Amino acid sequence: MNKNIKLAVAGAVLALSASAANAGIVIPAGEWTLDIGGNVNSFATWSKASGKNTVAGGLTDTWKHTGAESTQNNITTGLLPNFLSVSGTTRQNDLDVSFTISIQPGAANSAAFSEVGARGGSMNQRQAFMTFGDKSWGSVKIGKDLGIFASDAILNDMTLLGVGAPTSVGNTTLGRIGSGFIYADWKAQIAYTTPNFNGFQATAGISQGWNQMSLSNVAAAGTVTAASNTGTLTGSYTGATTYSATSTKRGGAAPAYEGKVSYSFAANDVTGKVWASGIAQKIDGLGAGVTLDDSVVYAGDIGANVNFAGFGLTGYYYGGQGIGTTGQMMDGYSPTGYQRDSDGGYVQATYVLPVKTKLGVSWGISNLDKATGDTSNNLVKENEMWTAGVYHPLTKHLNLVAEYSYLRSENHAGAENKSYTGSLGGILFF
Repeated sequence: MNKNIKLAVAGAVLALSASAANAGIVIPAGEWTLDIGGNVNSFATWSKASGKNTVAGGLTDTWKHTGAESTQNNITTGLLPNFLSVSGTTRQNDLDVSFTISIQPGAANSAAFSEVGARGGSMNQRQAFMTFGDKSWGSVKIGKDLGIFASDAILNDMTLLGVGAPTSVGNTTLGRIGSGFIYADWKAQIAYTTPNFNGFQATAGISQGWNQMSLSNVAAAGTVTAASNTGTLTGSYTGATTYSATSTKRGGAAPAYEGKVSYSFAANDVTGKVWASGIAQKIDGLGAGVTLDDSVVYAGDIGANVNFAGFGLTGYYYGGQGIGTTGQMMDGYSPTGYQRDSDGGYVQATYVLPVKTKLGVSWGISNLDKATGDTSNNLVKENEMWTAGVYHPLTKHLNLVAEYSYLRSENHAGAENKSYTGSLGGILFF
């Protein structure tokens, strides 16, 4: 059943094809075959946070609490949003042609983990793309989908079926995003994927570039000062934020260039995958009078997953300059325009019991170094998280999930905030 869960995740999240393995509700429609699929999930979370230290870019969400320690109980969507995806495939003029459109409604009353109220959950539109190609030469994708760099990191993260870090941005929790890998994000892109050569496959493309965004210039708890264009970042962070002067919000001055290579293998009872990916993008200045020491942001990663006799092992590492931490281009530069180095990774071990219940434990960390011009020690130095989880397939499509996560955020002065989170809920794929 663990294999079915992984296939369901791949089909629901990426909706790359309407193959029999990934098919949801299949409907023949003239020359087209439609596939309706997705997931519904919700979790009750119990979280205790300690520490009121200023850790700019920290993930423990403690600056919203009123005391040195605080507890929060919520019912919320996990790392995966609720997904409703419609795909269509057809064969025309010796080409396999497909489209995918999806929406992602939130399950929580509020869009932010620490807030309360009667507001409806927010709505995302993460996918709208088409593909065309042939198994003899590969395929081309045009539209919005999961980014190429770091995509395998999140797809192999066991908290994809659960909650992980309880901090919420938009209508989901963070899982292990920011405490083991940088978010691949959902990007407009044009990408080419090669045929599968006995397990080897490669993808290369251009995607929408992001501006630099800063949450690091913190004057007081919960307040972020702005040096140029300002706006409001939804979710757990509020207040003014600093964007690149090239445009407002997340538009970039130049496209990002992304690529990855992978090798999937199966030998007797051993299966696995090895992958590496990278990203490079040129950006403009951070604001009036700020000169960049290097205008090209880049990052790379490498990972592997091996499965044998019910055991699963995953290892992952990334590093880069100017890419920042948690989200791409977030806190990647000092206020004076110097690139910050960042790196991190995670290790994960799982075991499927004879009753099909999967047990898992993982540890991950994301590090952000100071650069020239960083005079404040409030900048996050590292976000570290331990997670233990139990994932039980109650039916072919319904999975019950219980997780416990310990999250620690530390700034460059050595001050820490911590959170302890338990969650219980379920996720249904269709």
